[in-house]
Amino acid sequence: MTTPGAPSSAVPGALISVVLVDDHTLFRDGIREILGFYPDLTVVGEAATSQAAIEQIDEHRPDIVLLDIELPGGEPYDTVTRMRELSPATRIIVLSMYDRPQMVRRLTEAGVRGYLLKTADREELVGAVRRVHTHADCLVLGISAQSAATLHDRAENPLSPRESEVLEMVAQALSNSQIAVRLDLSEATVKRHLRNVFAKLGAVSRIDAVNKAVGAALISPTHHSENTPFT
Repeated sequence: MTTPGAPSSAVPGALISVVLVDDHTLFRDGIREILGFYPDLTVVGEAATSQAAIEQIDEHRPDIVLLDIELPGGEPYDTVTRMRELSPATRIIVLSMYDRPQMVRRLTEAGVRGYLLKTADREELVGAVRRVHTHADCLVLGISAQSAATLHDRAENPLSPRESEVLEMVAQALSNSQIAVRLDLSEATVKRHLRNVFAKLGAVSRIDAVNKAVGAALISPTHHSENTPFT
């Protein structure tokens, strides 16, 4: 799925610079080898963690970032936000193993210009890089029809990014104290976020909040646990 966009200021014939971000060396090696077959594409940097990726973006200001969202050291939404703050002209294409509607929606809202599954072939990958580079407002999605449909849902996500993170962890059966450690927050702050979630979703319990969020595609059903704690 590709949405058309306005032509960019890209210089015809210029190399498209790419930074590869994935914590698996073999995967980066494979992508670098694929891109190396195309004379208009050049890999200028690589990173295996969120912080290293930020440093690469700051150093190279590439045209394109190919970003794995399962990175050590940072949440996907925060990583994308920091990249865009550092280099607004850089266009980010996510490469993921997961076709999660709520993740696709959150990341496209954060400004990614493409979301491809790692099952994509080389033609899909290279085509996405070229289209996103050539057209400033182009959005390339290599996802299921269900995930694509969520992008056209006009109902806004009532939860903030942090509230969504907290609820995702509740769905993984983590307690308030465990969530506080994971997110480097105080337990009181976690409880405040949960009170806000309950109010926004009209939920009466943690499990009720998780069920309502899953039903509205606000969090992934793959994270939902029947053993969600109440404390």
